[in-house]
Amino acid sequence: MGLAKRIMNRFRYERSRRISPVMVTGYRRHDGKQLPLTRISNTTFIDSPDKLDIGDNVFIGHHNFLDASNGLTVEEGCQLTNFISIVTHSSHQAIRLYGKEYTRHENRVGYVTGSVRIGAYTFVGPHCVIMPGTDLGKGCLVAAFSFVKGTFPDFSIVAGNPATRVGDTRESDRVFLEKHPELRSFYDAWAG
Repeated sequence: MGLAKRIMNRFRYERSRRISPVMVTGYRRHDGKQLPLTRISNTTFIDSPDKLDIGDNVFIGHHNFLDASNGLTVEEGCQLTNFISIVTHSSHQAIRLYGKEYTRHENRVGYVTGSVRIGAYTFVGPHCVIMPGTDLGKGCLVAAFSFVKGTFPDFSIVAGNPATRVGDTRESDRVFLEKHPELRSFYDAWAG
């Protein structure tokens, strides 16, 4: 390997080492409201942040894509782990229907749009895709690698491709609350 190539590789390595994922605490919403407990990675990309309605005490990890172009709500206390895509529009059908003509048409047949809501204190595991029109209730748990589309009630455990409701988080919560009754008031404050 030549000297120039070794120097360039070293430069690339050093640059990537310095631009590593970092959690940034505090987020100012599009309406100016400061969210002091919200943490978002510097490697998460938010498309259309003016259409993102986000609560405080939210954690959004590394390497995520959040498309808020058609409305995205992430309620208080949610945790979105890593490598998650949340989309509010999808051209996966329309691109095939139109082929080369895709960019020449508006109001395309097969072009799917829909807002997404992630309910309070919901946890989304790594490598999930959440499609347009999805509504996840509060207290849900979405298993890693799930492809989520549709409406899921509060406290759902959601898993699979396509994702289905496979359980209720209150069952595991009950075990912890029985062992730690001092947590009951914290839990009831948001869970009702």
